[in-house]
Amino acid sequence: MRVAAHAQLAMMIESSTSKNSTMELKWLRTTTTPTTKSTTNKNLLRPPIFPIYISTDPRHADPLRLSDLCATCHYSFHRLPCHVAKDQPLLLDTGKLRIALSHSAVVVSVFCKSQHVLSAADGGDDEGFGVVDLVESVTPVTPLDGELVGFGRAVSDCGLTASIYDVMVVPSLRRMGIGRMIVKKIVRMLTNREVYDIAALCTENERSQLSSTLS
Repeated sequence: MRVAAHAQLAMMIESSTSKNSTMELKWLRTTTTPTTKSTTNKNLLRPPIFPIYISTDPRHADPLRLSDLCATCHYSFHRLPCHVAKDQPLLLDTGKLRIALSHSAVVVSVFCKSQHVLSAADGGDDEGFGVVDLVESVTPVTPLDGELVGFGRAVSDCGLTASIYDVMVVPSLRRMGIGRMIVKKIVRMLTNREVYDIAALCTENERSQLSSTLS
């Protein structure tokens, strides 16, 4: 009975999204689930979902937080590898980053609660999980109380063509569909503006990273 009720709650939550065009709330399923042999009352309380906040509001794309995300993802804006030493730290000019954001046609930011990022990094360990954690897991997240875990943007001539750049997701939350959501959101916003010639420009290394992000 408890499992059935829990599944019903998950379905209701996953189907609820905001009508606000600049934001969308979604609940993702974790990649690990308890086995039948190890299932206990404690594991029954463990939710297979956690909330993320997808925003297309440029005000939510803070250059400092984006700089931290780039460091976490080890993402570099340099397109000329010969100009950057292999062991050189990724130093970003937040002033240039702010200019780039202001000239972007579409900016998508994804936020998640820090505890869910840490939990995913630990392999979804549910030790000590209780009712309070259950309530926290189904409580919506916002850019104010969430951590920036995903990002993507597009540059366009606002008439015919556009290019997608800088799609990234923190390593612990990859292969959950977040990267795919970012790209789909960008494409949807561009096509709504009747821009249909859309490309994603990247190096060979970035192409493999993007494939990993979107899988």
